[in-house]
Amino acid sequence: MNLQNYELKSRKIRLAFEEMKGKQPRKPRLNLSWSNWGFGLEPLGVSAARLAKAGIRYIELHGNHYGPDLGYRPKEALKILGDQGIAVAGICGMFSADNDLSSNRPQARQAAIDYLRRELDFAAAVKAGYILVVPGAVGRPVAYDGSEFERSVETLRLVADQFVAAGVKAAIEPIRSAEVSLVHTVAEAKRYLEAVAHPGVRHINGDVYHMQTEEAHVGAALLDAGDRLTNLHMADSNRCALGDGSLDLDTVIRALYLIGYNREGCYVTPEPLGPGGDPYPAMNGKPDAAVLNRLVTTTATYFREREADLLA
Repeated sequence: MNLQNYELKSRKIRLAFEEMKGKQPRKPRLNLSWSNWGFGLEPLGVSAARLAKAGIRYIELHGNHYGPDLGYRPKEALKILGDQGIAVAGICGMFSADNDLSSNRPQARQAAIDYLRRELDFAAAVKAGYILVVPGAVGRPVAYDGSEFERSVETLRLVADQFVAAGVKAAIEPIRSAEVSLVHTVAEAKRYLEAVAHPGVRHINGDVYHMQTEEAHVGAALLDAGDRLTNLHMADSNRCALGDGSLDLDTVIRALYLIGYNREGCYVTPEPLGPGGDPYPAMNGKPDAAVLNRLVTTTATYFREREADLLA
């Protein structure tokens, strides 16, 4: 029986991975992190203890500096995380209609600039490697007009020098078209980076949940992202814990090793937000600790088991 088209692409990745593994049998493991904004109002100390118990040593912190009086404080956050042996991988930037880089309202674009400046100050203080940047508002899939791309590029360029000064990467995230109006694929993210044309804005934050909708093949898209990829959000096909759906995780892991992703400054960051169209209300709600415990434990265990089997 002939293989299906996606199977042919997966097979090509598998063969390349096996060839690479044969030449370099011992390789560093991928850096496993976790994005904590889905933990809602839970205290950071509780979240950090959960991640440490699961053997996760990095965290992507919720970019919660929505105003000068809001958000994590650097010294306090570093103390809490340090007590659990956890380092900050990056910051999950949150972009809504209120702080939209592509908005047709100048006030919203200014809010996005001010937000990024606050997050950059925080990111530099906690030694975060990247800030996730979404070119348009999440939760607004209908375009304002035909000039969103140009406005977004122009607005982000205004703070690009500050990314360089802070030593923080701007990581553009493609998101499925059901949630945003522009930049849905790795190819479109690369086009956006080329348009910004600035050394502070040259990286990509992937998300396999969105990639399953927008990309022809997740593994091939990761190869296309190459060394621009600095963070990869993970959830299974149903946006739940890894192993609970039909995601071809083995192909994802193989593709990451093929692009040399098992190095410092590159992170695999689970973000299982659950099924449904809008996970964002949970960001400001009280979480169910038992549900979160299972999400973290199941995901971390399954990911490490699959990775170990592939490298064996």
